[in-house]
Amino acid sequence: MAAQAEVTVNVFGIAASTALKIVAILVAIMVWGVPAQAQDDSCLNCHEEVPLTSPAHPDLSCADCHGEVTARHRRTGLEPVTDEVCGDCHRRPMREVGRSVHGDGAGCLDCHGAPHELSGADDLHSAISPLHQIESCGGCHDEPANLVDGYINSVHGLGLMRAGLQTSASCSDCHGAHNVESVSESSSPTAHAHAPEMCGQCHGLLLEEWQSGSAHGAAWLGGNDEAPVCTDCHSSHGVEDPRSIANQLTSAAMCGECHGEYFTTFADTFHGKANDFGFVEVAACVDCHTPHQSLPADDPRSSVHPDNVVATCAKCHEGVTQNIVSYDSHSDPTDPTGNYAVYIVWLFMTSLLIGVFAFFIIHDVLWLQRMVVGMLRGEIKAIKDTGEQYVRRFSRASSYVHVTIIVTFLLLALTGLPLKFHDTTWAQTLMTFLGGVESSTYLHRLAAVGTFGYAFFHLGNIFYRLVIKREPGMLWGPNSLVPQFGDVADVLRNFRYFVYLGERPANDRWNYIEKFDYLAVFWGVLIIGTSGLMLWIPMTFTQFLPGWVINAAYVVHSDEALLATGFIFVFHFFHTHLRPEIFPMDTVIFTGRMSLERFKEERPLEYQRLVDNNELENYFVDPPRPAELKRAHIWGGIFVTTGLLLAIGIFWALLAH
Repeated sequence: MAAQAEVTVNVFGIAASTALKIVAILVAIMVWGVPAQAQDDSCLNCHEEVPLTSPAHPDLSCADCHGEVTARHRRTGLEPVTDEVCGDCHRRPMREVGRSVHGDGAGCLDCHGAPHELSGADDLHSAISPLHQIESCGGCHDEPANLVDGYINSVHGLGLMRAGLQTSASCSDCHGAHNVESVSESSSPTAHAHAPEMCGQCHGLLLEEWQSGSAHGAAWLGGNDEAPVCTDCHSSHGVEDPRSIANQLTSAAMCGECHGEYFTTFADTFHGKANDFGFVEVAACVDCHTPHQSLPADDPRSSVHPDNVVATCAKCHEGVTQNIVSYDSHSDPTDPTGNYAVYIVWLFMTSLLIGVFAFFIIHDVLWLQRMVVGMLRGEIKAIKDTGEQYVRRFSRASSYVHVTIIVTFLLLALTGLPLKFHDTTWAQTLMTFLGGVESSTYLHRLAAVGTFGYAFFHLGNIFYRLVIKREPGMLWGPNSLVPQFGDVADVLRNFRYFVYLGERPANDRWNYIEKFDYLAVFWGVLIIGTSGLMLWIPMTFTQFLPGWVINAAYVVHSDEALLATGFIFVFHFFHTHLRPEIFPMDTVIFTGRMSLERFKEERPLEYQRLVDNNELENYFVDPPRPAELKRAHIWGGIFVTTGLLLAIGIFWALLAH
């Protein structure tokens, strides 16, 4: 009985002890809640797929964010994680976000990601790591598209996302993390006034250089709100590598947004035109003025100061002398307050161009209407080379020289006119077809060598005939191409004929139009050739000439080229091929021969003189073969069509301006 009583006492003791422990646990739960490990183990009963903790919060339990597990939770579901919950621990970041542009918009989890996957910015897989910020921020800031796309393709984005360079600037490096402000706010780090400091966090040496040695930096330090800062030149989300081709091609236009007048004069130079065609080997603004130390030309520290400009030009050009100082890279020849000598050259060339064009427009319009009326009346008949007897009009050498003139002239026009009218679509297309500026430059110079070649050949031929053979009549008389008093009289007679007040003057071997064409070639080769040589090898000429001569040579070369191409493609083509009585092609210059019937009608004075002197038979030749005529029509048609298309392009460009 005693043993049984002892067992009973022990059982009651154990039961009492267990009951006390249970009561103690319940009291503890009521006071301190369910232990974290017990709660988390309990949550796993339903949420097996959810990780209990995140990398950023390894010591937190479910209840720390979701609240205590109650009967209500089993009925209505888990309490969501809110910004207020995050704010219980992260009070300062919450205050910063509340004052930022995200205060009424983005919540914590919108940027940091799912609550059970939160990790710090140093975790490469984190939503807020530099590598993934563009995705997180771009989820909301996808308009305008250039914000995201611009950053991805910028030097910062490429360094971060392609090269994996975590030191490349990401969104938060410029905009901040929790205290993001609108760029329009003066206190924002991305505001115009603070952009240099923002960029200077990484680019400290450039900031110091810009502040101490740049007119832009000095203006910014002086509180000038209009002063250009980093983001004005490099943009904000599309920062290009300064060494990239795209940046080199657009940098001049970017400078022109503030310096419009200088950009206009730059665009008129070879540098500017070549840049417009995508040729990056030529100098742009930053090559002469430097990017972060741009100073006025009167500042002794400036790269374009007279004391420093020789060294600046020598970076690209060999043989630079002090004479180059008077060269104006932003010359405006139309401005008399600039270099007056260059202005006088421009005035002369412009007057010459307008004068020649005005005279021949009036001359040829009157001539055209007179021929149309004459053909309708039956007074004028279409000129045709018919008959079996032909006479030689030009020697074989003359025909070859003329073909050389045509080929070289067209090549010069095809490669030169696109530069003059670089901002037109047809010029851009033609330059692309030619292979770009570099290849067209070689072709242009090759044609120039050919031009000098036929010019010296012709001068040598004149010297031989005049001095060695002592051929009479080369400087005066009916066989001479030198203008004479009779030519002035023929001009007046022709105008009287055009307005129905007189008869058409009879032609001798050369009429005044042909003499003008001949001398125009001499003038053109001399003027265009000399000025072209100066532009080809400017440093050679500035060894003994002032630099402003190169400015003058550019004006002469450009305007004389326009005069020559405009005259040849419009007036010369009309005189020789396109007038109604000879349209569409005169093959005499290619075959060198014309029919005797045409010779009588077109050159009556020369014909009669040869008859009177019994010299006509000396000029008789065989008719051109059909193959010769076919080649003449094919090549002549190509030459004339090319010239007319270029003439249309010239007028189109002039009207567009």
